[in-house]
Amino acid sequence: YHAQPSQGTEQEKMDYALNNKRRVIRLVLQWAALYGDLLQEDEAAMAFLEEFYVSVSDDTRMIAALKEQLPELEKIVKQVSEEPKAPQKKHKVLLQLFNTSDDRAQKRQPIRGSDEVLFKVYCVDQTYTTIRVPVSSSVKEVISAIADKLGSGEGLVIVKMSSGG
Repeated sequence: YHAQPSQGTEQEKMDYALNNKRRVIRLVLQWAALYGDLLQEDEAAMAFLEEFYVSVSDDTRMIAALKEQLPELEKIVKQVSEEPKAPQKKHKVLLQLFNTSDDRAQKRQPIRGSDEVLFKVYCVDQTYTTIRVPVSSSVKEVISAIADKLGSGEGLVIVKMSSGG
């Protein structure tokens, strides 16, 4: 982020630094936009984003051209660092199964129908809540658990996302 060329005029050095800073800011913005939900759970990533924002803010005092990217960076940092809010009455949700334990530390055991799993329930308004349901739960039971937690079953949609990569 702070790379400086060793040769050239002062203006060329400033242009080089500005272009590098802009590229890094764009990269961080794309990274945070893609992985925002995962970053909320990673203290090191959150600390980096906050420190990066402060650094860019400091730089805007000396390099006015960076000010145009500061509001977008501030929005991303606030969005990622905000605590989830209480959901509204109407919801469209996305469920994400997540594991709260370290697999390497546990012995591998067969999954039993009575075992429980945690789901993150994502709402359209960028909030989420968690539910715990048995592995053997039917879709109807999962939707019912979500409706109980959110206070309404109106407009609930279960979406499964997967990735080949």
